[in-house]
Amino acid sequence: MKLNRRQWLKSASLTGGMALISGMGLVPTLSAEEKRKFNPRSFSSPIRLGSNENPYGPSQKVRDAIVHEFDMGCRYPWAYMKELTEMIAAKEGVPTDHIAVTAGSTEGLKIAGATFAANGGEIISCLPTFLSMMTYGELWGASINWVPLNKDLDFDLQEMEKRVSPKTKLVFLCNPNNPTGKLLPANEVMDFCESVSKKTVVFSDEAYCDFIEVPDYPSMVELVKKGKDVIVSKTFSKVYGLAGLRVGYLVAKPEIISKISERLVANTNTAAMAAAKAALKDQEFYDFSLAKNKEAKKMICAMLDELKLEYLDSHANFVFFHSGRDINELGQDMLQRGIIIGREFPPLNDWCRISTGTLEEVALFNQNFRESMA
Repeated sequence: MKLNRRQWLKSASLTGGMALISGMGLVPTLSAEEKRKFNPRSFSSPIRLGSNENPYGPSQKVRDAIVHEFDMGCRYPWAYMKELTEMIAAKEGVPTDHIAVTAGSTEGLKIAGATFAANGGEIISCLPTFLSMMTYGELWGASINWVPLNKDLDFDLQEMEKRVSPKTKLVFLCNPNNPTGKLLPANEVMDFCESVSKKTVVFSDEAYCDFIEVPDYPSMVELVKKGKDVIVSKTFSKVYGLAGLRVGYLVAKPEIISKISERLVANTNTAAMAAAKAALKDQEFYDFSLAKNKEAKKMICAMLDELKLEYLDSHANFVFFHSGRDINELGQDMLQRGIIIGREFPPLNDWCRISTGTLEEVALFNQNFRESMA
């Protein structure tokens, strides 16, 4: 049954802390206090499960910080960057000259590509992955050496290292990878980055690092601390719920940070910086986001198990699964049902990436996907 927005809202009436969704049974919902503190996404049509956004936040503490900062909206942001840079540096365990704050990590990816690989430089990357660096680099004259994922849908580290040559200016990793959500073995990725960084610059996109549950899994920031030619990008868009405010950062040795900073063009704003500072202090929201993401993934995977569909073990806030249907056709069908799913990721065109929404949103996705596959 296709539900329009009014039907959804009627069927999602709350009963004692649980939501009854179109006869599917009771789905856990948030208390009034949790809604106030964690600001879940408003229940509306279409349900957006295609961009790996956090369906919660900004938290109450972050919203209060943004309001308090309104008076600084008349000031240029660079004068207020110091405190956020210090907080990020302390979090990562590096000096402040190892940090560049960017307007979302995507800006950092793009500028790094243009800085190091413009005018004929080569970027080596696997495919599919997050494409911003490579797409923007090509606009500045970079060439892309694409390496297919291996048979297990992991980055093929051996093949990537084989292809490094004097013209290679960047080697790009996304770990956990988008769209697969897969995580490279810790020792293998550390050895790879240390080895390749002796020949060229390695860029490690760690946008989803907060969702990793493997104990003591290392960030490539550890190689930055050793002075290696490694750049790490992180973001406030995912677990912190600040995708619309655009705050991210790069971690690298000072020579690299200085070179990249000369090209940064889209400084983040004072409200976003206030939000990021408050988010770093808001452990309660951080823990809540991780817990709800885990619940939502379990719901999605249980439904996929029921339908006997293959999916990958995800260390992110989405699940990548083999629907067996062309993603454009499936996407149109789900959109007609009021749900936006992930785009195509060639050559895996019959796989689907679904982001974790609120538990109510995931329940509606599960119901509508079952009907679409029937």
